[in-house]
Amino acid sequence: MTIEPSSYLFSSKIASLLPMVVGGKGNYLTIEDPITRERRQIFDALGGAAVTALGHGDEDIINEMAEAAKECTYSFPASMTNYHAEQLAKFYINTSPEGVFASALFTGSGSEANENAMKIIRQYYLEKGEPERTVFISRKQSYHGYTLGALSLGESSRKDQFREITLPATQTPKVSPCYPYRHQSADESLEQYTERLLNEIEETFVAVGPGKVASFVCETLTGSTFGTCPATPGYLQGVRRICDKYGIIMWLDEVMCGTGRSSSTGGLNCWESYEGFMGPDIQTIGKTLGSGYVTIAGILVSPKIKKAYMEGSGYIAGAQTYHQHSFNCRVALAVQKKIHALGLRQNSFEKGQLLGKLLRENGLESTKYKIIGDVRGLGGFWSLEIVKNKESKEPFPAELKVGMKIAAKCLSNGMTANGMDGTIDGKSGDHISLAPTFITTEEEIKFIAQTLLKSVHEVEEDLIACGAL
Repeated sequence: MTIEPSSYLFSSKIASLLPMVVGGKGNYLTIEDPITRERRQIFDALGGAAVTALGHGDEDIINEMAEAAKECTYSFPASMTNYHAEQLAKFYINTSPEGVFASALFTGSGSEANENAMKIIRQYYLEKGEPERTVFISRKQSYHGYTLGALSLGESSRKDQFREITLPATQTPKVSPCYPYRHQSADESLEQYTERLLNEIEETFVAVGPGKVASFVCETLTGSTFGTCPATPGYLQGVRRICDKYGIIMWLDEVMCGTGRSSSTGGLNCWESYEGFMGPDIQTIGKTLGSGYVTIAGILVSPKIKKAYMEGSGYIAGAQTYHQHSFNCRVALAVQKKIHALGLRQNSFEKGQLLGKLLRENGLESTKYKIIGDVRGLGGFWSLEIVKNKESKEPFPAELKVGMKIAAKCLSNGMTANGMDGTIDGKSGDHISLAPTFITTEEEIKFIAQTLLKSVHEVEEDLIACGAL
């Protein structure tokens, strides 16, 4: 009997050796089978998990990392800081629309950023003399990270086994997601649907007691839970108006969709795509901030929040070990400066819009594909929702895991993609998402669309063959 070698890592599939990433250049990863040692070149259409912006192995960033390793020294953020953190904060604030952000805190991950945002909001109300504001309202079918506070804000199947140790539902109530493909009524205009969602948010504020609500949080463009659904016209503006009416902090989570991935203006923030929306009170960022070269995420705070702290205690108690980390901030700034200089945020948006167009025209609108129910996204972040019946929108049985099957087929066809289940309600439904790098060319976009549609068709044939379609 052959005994396969076991992994020492306590993550993913315990004790099993996963495919090893042993190299990468541009949009390609080199993957090695840990058993056979066979290597393959794979096109990275997912960017890890919407992380990679500049692609893999960028020589300028590698050189910057080498210099930073020689020159950067650790600083404990409770009592000292460093110029690189200051410069990264200044770049992000000054590159965003004027007056929206005033300060930044840099962390190690998106989950950590969201945890710290909760604490910042809590202290904001303490500084203002409103200690009763302890309720955080978010949306169903949402994801804000895997730490306990972040899981409390989210609502998806990933939360289920930890529900008993997250914050109580009364402290983290949920409202409906912005998901017109599933939830807009046949006799309802998009404007009426948006108004219904906004009414629900305001009614929830009132039911809880607006003086008890600390914040409303949502993703500007949804991420992995139900697949890159943009906010409907007027939604963000309406949320802003309702939050202002009751003195509630509006918080946008742009960990996946922000920092240049999905902005029609070529800006840093996804919300810049929505005309008339002037920005949130607090925003969390990550992923493309460091482009996979360093572990960095962050929180951006508005002048309103900074002012409350400055007029109050003027101090944040405590600090986490790797906040404002010199090396991470220096490398992230180099990443962002190169993206900015080459106009790659605009390239990401334009090439992403082309990807959406190709998937709609050649997939959704084609009679060749029976299981593509919806194509949605914005800029460099797109998804297909997979259905058994396009007319009724009936999903496949959950046990078939069709989204994951398509992702596996994509990998066998030489490309990464993210297949997910539980799309509709955490239990049923499938989707598959793509998040190409900002350096992707038009020809590569065509390859991505062709490979995904080819993989969908092959899975369709398998489903027909086994009688599931």
